[in-house]
Amino acid sequence: MIIPKEAQSSAAVAEHYDELDPFYREIWGEHVHHGLWWTGRETPDEAVEVLIAHLAATLALRPGQHVCDIGCGYGATAEWLAEHHGVHVMGVTLSSAQLRQAERRADGSPLLQFIRQDWLTNTFEDGVFDHVFAIESSEHMPDKQRFFDEAYRTLRQGGRLAIYAWLAHDNARPWEERLLLEPICREGRLPGMGTEAEYRAWAEKAGFVVDGFEDLSRKVRRTWTLCGQRVAKKLLTRSHYRRYLLDAHSRNRVFALSLLRIWLAYATGSMRYGFLTAHRPSSLA
Repeated sequence: MIIPKEAQSSAAVAEHYDELDPFYREIWGEHVHHGLWWTGRETPDEAVEVLIAHLAATLALRPGQHVCDIGCGYGATAEWLAEHHGVHVMGVTLSSAQLRQAERRADGSPLLQFIRQDWLTNTFEDGVFDHVFAIESSEHMPDKQRFFDEAYRTLRQGGRLAIYAWLAHDNARPWEERLLLEPICREGRLPGMGTEAEYRAWAEKAGFVVDGFEDLSRKVRRTWTLCGQRVAKKLLTRSHYRRYLLDAHSRNRVFALSLLRIWLAYATGSMRYGFLTAHRPSSLA
């Protein structure tokens, strides 16, 4: 696993998203995750929904099921799943700014509920969810094994886990770690970036049976070209973007450097985007 030189806590993750909240909403939009260009012809908005639809199809969601969105962002993904599949979604976030946006969605839907809580110390009962999923949030967990352990504990028997995750190449070379992966972790407030092999091992140690893994790197990396273009346009047209980046008191302005690093990490194969699915086995009669 890639570990940043400076330790990144859950508090640092929350601060990152709270401080960068207006920029995330303007650059990423309501869904704070990659798009999936399945055919290559999707618009950016369509690609984001394709990624969610792929998750829903893999989990085989059914109306009335109870689902947990770990690291729910602004709640848009939870809202999409509730509207398209009739599932009850509990969204969990560390960010107060994200929670405020998500709660506005919950006001209009009896299927949605959002709370500010650390997943690693969550208060959910055993076996309360039919499915649990994380879209690009497991990277922010300081204790990856506990992330999987809690997913297993809160799932009913036979329940499924699905994770979209930023992953390091299994055999990252020293220069890749030094110039790309370690700075991405440090600048993006990732306590650690695991590999496919490590994710499989953590899941199995928690008790899961791993059902599958997809490497979607090539189908999502266009996200970072778009982000780079959007940031460049904002810097040219919005003075508050320039002020933020030039202000030495902006604690998270360094993340702007990661846009290029992440694009390069995908281009060189140093970083991967994986989709891991697993289930909690049912007890034998």
